[in-house]
This record gives sequence, structure tokens and C-alpha cells, in this order.
Amino acid sequence: MTLPSWNDTPTKQVILDFIAQSSDEQSPDYILPADRIAVFDNDGTLWVEQPAPAQTGLLIGKLVEQVKVNPELAEEDPYKGIVEQDPAFLQALAQQVPEAVLAFLSGIGKAWEGTTPEAYEAEIQAYLATSIHPRYDCPWTELIYKPMLELFDLLRSNNWRVFVCSGGGRDFMRVFSEDALGIYRENIIGSAPEYAYQDGQLVRQNELHGNISLGPGKLEHIYARTGRTALFAGGNGDVDLEMLQAARFRLVIVHDDGEREYVVTAAAEKLLVAAEQGSWTMVSMKNDWKTIFFDE
Repeated sequence: MTLPSWNDTPTKQVILDFIAQSSDEQSPDYILPADRIAVFDNDGTLWVEQPAPAQTGLLIGKLVEQVKVNPELAEEDPYKGIVEQDPAFLQALAQQVPEAVLAFLSGIGKAWEGTTPEAYEAEIQAYLATSIHPRYDCPWTELIYKPMLELFDLLRSNNWRVFVCSGGGRDFMRVFSEDALGIYRENIIGSAPEYAYQDGQLVRQNELHGNISLGPGKLEHIYARTGRTALFAGGNGDVDLEMLQAARFRLVIVHDDGEREYVVTAAAEKLLVAAEQGSWTMVSMKNDWKTIFFDE
């Protein structure tokens, strides 16, 4: 059965039709296999993003540690907003407002500067093993959207190459992407530091690799990684708008199921308007998904 966790709604049929037509050489919508690039946002598109993205707790904890070592940092951003629990700053961070994220990343860059990939990944693994979602009382990696993984399988069976492009940390996602998402780590795209080879090993630098992977930055990172523009794109927030506008098939995840997940429109207002006006494919979690998680 195709897409078994999806209800038999018009949304599901539109997806099936597009994938079938893009693989049919006789169809006017046929897409050459080399051009079949599908890209998806991560937080809120592939797993739960509320009450804040999964990585937030790790990063805030890291900055707090830095302030304990050097209390003078508490007087400057982004440490000041974290220490004082500034609601405006924390909300902007949760909604991935570029200015807030950039300020945040400046502190994160300093915190992990000089760290090897192995040491960084060990911290991430320890965090994921102990971090429990406050509502669902389980690890974050158990909160992947099952319907989206089924969509990945369907795309791959039709010669689409699937990538994840997030404003979140590329290296953070790579730690769990193969086990939880079935995506090879080289197909994970996101905000990341530069690396340098020093004293016989790779270490992280306090410098971004390109621009932050939000809004237009997503297109820049996708092209740098694939040499193409994604023709199938999925997202759920305003920071995904440019990525979806550039695609031929635009999939928008709408958070409208307060019982099984969350009802959220904040930081997605522009995207939802564009999707309505452009007749993009809008996925209602409440109506289109029979199952959201693997174990409900």
C-alpha cells in the first residue's frame, strides 16, 4: 500500500499524481532523473518543533556554561537574552528570526571553536540520549513524522534524491539523520561552521560556512551542495518560502492538530498566504495524516 499513514484525501492523490507524472516519459510533466532533487525542511516538517526546536536546549545549555566560566559574557548578546530569559529574544529564536539566530550562532561559534567533529558529535549523542520532550515524555528522535518517511521512500523508489535543508545545525542533524530519517549525512544541508585542518585533525572554526541557511540562504546552500535547484520542496515556516517558490512541487505542512500535535501559525503567516494564493499542496496534519508518529 502506498503512503499507508496518509488518509485517502485529495492531498494524497495530488502527491501521487505528481510523482507518477514526473516519472512518465510520455507526460508533459516528465522530469529527467538527474533533475529529481527533493528537499525538505527539518524542524516542524520532519519532526516536532514545539515548544522549541530540539536543538535549542543543547545550545542554550552551552551558552549558560560559557557564562559560568566567564560571567562578564552575561552583559552582551546573545548571552544576555539567555541569562535574563528575555521572552522576546527566546520567541524570536524559537521562530528562527534570522537576526536572533545569527546572534545566537555567534555565541555558539565561540563555544565550540577548536572542537573536533568526534568531540562535537559525542556531545550531541549524549544530549539526544537524555533530552526528553516535555509533552510526549520520550526522546525527540521518536517524534519523527511517519508520513514524511513514507513520502521519502516513495520519492526514492521513483529515482528522486532526497535532501534535508534546515536553518538548524547541519552537524547536529547529521548525528541522527541516518538512523532516524534514513538520510545519509552527506544529504543533510544546514547552517554550519567552517572547518580547518590543524595539528593533524579537523577542528571547528568560529565562522559560518556561507550564509545562514534560512530564507534565501536555503537556496544558496542547496545549489552549493547539489548544483541544482530542488524541484520538489517541503516546508512549514516563513523561512522556507524561497525554497518552495523555486520548486515545481510545493508541499506545505500545516500544524492544525492540537490533539495529536500542535496548532501553530506563528512564523508561517507569509508561507500560508503564498500557499493559498498559489494553490500549493497543503498537508493538514489533522485531516491528511492517519498516523503522525510511529507509536501513538
